[in-house]
Amino acid sequence: MLLLPALAACSGSASNNDPVFDAKFQNEKRINEQNITKRQITDASMVVEMASYQMEMLEMSQIAQRKATSADAKYVAQNVINQVGPLLNEVQALARQKNLVLPTGLGESQARQVGEMTALNGAAFDQKFEESLTRTLKKALDTNESLQTDSYDTDLPPLAARQKAVLEDLKRAADDLHSKLKP
Repeated sequence: MLLLPALAACSGSASNNDPVFDAKFQNEKRINEQNITKRQITDASMVVEMASYQMEMLEMSQIAQRKATSADAKYVAQNVINQVGPLLNEVQALARQKNLVLPTGLGESQARQVGEMTALNGAAFDQKFEESLTRTLKKALDTNESLQTDSYDTDLPPLAARQKAVLEDLKRAADDLHSKLKP
């Protein structure tokens, strides 16, 4: 019996600190209250993940615009800002249409990763930016693939298909940046 209050306290605490967790929790709660299928919960979770990865890429790239020392890193960062902003707007529009809650900020692990990157300077910052961007793009592409193949909602695969080419182009740019920054 004492375990239940502890679990409730943990979940409440986590939602106060992690906007991604909070968005997933609110969507799951709303869907459960409406007696909707588990597949729709999965769809909502994938939409939250896609938005959170796009928010993370934008945050990293905005910081890189200010802190990067490599012209190539600054160029990639500006390209990410130009390309991902419209993608995030599209995800946000779909979420409004579907009455889904999206995160209001970065999740705990995302914020920690961005914080670690921000603490660096010079070539170390540029390298961390490239590594973080590449890792986030990989996660975004994996989620994009799941949206295309595993979605229950028929509006999600076309969204993912429209965004896939942009994400792949950005991944190639991050890979090129990696070769240019190699020590």
